[in-house]
Amino acid sequence: MAITQSDVVYTAVATAENGRDGRVSTDDGKLDVVVNPPKEQGGSGAGTNPEQLFAAGYSACFQGALAVVARQEGADITGSTVTAKVGIGKNDDGFGLIVEISANIPSADAATAQALIEKAHQVCPYSKATRGNITVTLSV
Repeated sequence: MAITQSDVVYTAVATAENGRDGRVSTDDGKLDVVVNPPKEQGGSGAGTNPEQLFAAGYSACFQGALAVVARQEGADITGSTVTAKVGIGKNDDGFGLIVEISANIPSADAATAQALIEKAHQVCPYSKATRGNITVTLSV
């Protein structure tokens, strides 16, 4: 279900200069990074890149969703981590992304961990935004 502007409680604002080979900063100054294409794409690899930034945001958001689901289920996720791998490659209309989400939940057995990440995938805002647009795989 889509939200309306009146539902928004926070808006992040970031500005890019020179696209994938420049700089990205937020309006509050908390993020100010050089971006460069990775060597695999013919760039210098000197800075970060949009895929790394997306992976960082997605993994943090998914970890938050996992915590919400764990609280609802009464599950212990102490010591858990979430890793997002974001790949970029050519597709039929230019370039596209693919994501792998991997969770390590040492306090849960494999079946419980899998159930938790599947539920987190249903509530995570990044997962909702990408659903039906890119392939996202989940693993524990």
